[in-house]
Amino acid sequence: MHLTLALFTILCVWQTGAWRDWRKYHHTMMYFALGNLTYNFLTANYFLWKMIPDVLPNHSLTEMVYTFVVFPASALMFLYRYPADSKQKLWHYVKWIGIYIVAEWFFTTNGRMSYQHGWSLMWSALFDVTMFPMLRLQYKRPLVAYIFSVAMCVFWLWLFEVPVDVPIEQRGG
Repeated sequence: MHLTLALFTILCVWQTGAWRDWRKYHHTMMYFALGNLTYNFLTANYFLWKMIPDVLPNHSLTEMVYTFVVFPASALMFLYRYPADSKQKLWHYVKWIGIYIVAEWFFTTNGRMSYQHGWSLMWSALFDVTMFPMLRLQYKRPLVAYIFSVAMCVFWLWLFEVPVDVPIEQRGG
């Protein structure tokens, strides 16, 4: 399912013609990838959500597909068709947040994604409500987006009591 989603995402980027403007949105695409890499690094021993591998042999390779294909392609398509009209902007956000929520619901109900440590689809929906405006902010005002991102990261780590300091006896070496 994960590889199918990645291929579908690539097809959508191709169909919409968004690929032609990848250079324009490259920084935001990498911002999205960096966010996922940061999540996986900080929560490596305490995942809040986790992709369950299907075709690919493990979680790490599955996450790499999301980090380097699905998420950058999503950012590209989200920004490529970003509307100028205020009413259309709201619909654009609702559409993309809805796409992410429905996809996640599908993956959780089909055993391809799991939640842990109090995370749920509702928390993901709240995260998505902040994530898409952050993508737009990063495109328009990158430094401001990075500052907000650090603050939000600290908030999520604190809220879900993610242990980022591993005791010395567990560090190895």
